Amino acid sequence: MEKDGEDDKQPAGPLRHLWFALGVMFLGLGAVGAVLPIMPTVVFLIVAAACFARSNPAWEARLMRHPVFGPHITAWRERKAVSRAGKWWATVGLGGGAIFSLFTLLPPFSFITPAVAAIVLPWLWSRPES
Repeated sequence: MEKDGEDDKQPAGPLRHLWFALGVMFLGLGAVGAVLPIMPTVVFLIVAAACFARSNPAWEARLMRHPVFGPHITAWRERKAVSRAGKWWATVGLGGGAIFSLFTLLPPFSFITPAVAAIVLPWLWSRPES
């Protein structure tokens, strides 16, 4: 049901503000990830774009037009695809984090990152490539 050109994805009132706040939070996490090698960037920007699609189409469009990150977001939306370079960076990051946690944390916490890597990496590599 469209009203005054609004899309069905955009809720009204407080829910729309919640989606916008979440989008800003994930955009911030993506910005941190662009600076810190241990945090992902594109994953957070994909989630931010989804939140902005439900709250602020102008911010969503701006993310989608970004020359570096826009193509990755579009590839994920259209084909659930991840670039080969993105897969390798994720593998290096998760692998490095897993090794780091094994040597610096005490059990059982030292096994959390390797367990996450063991679950996420096979799934990630099974995605189509963009």
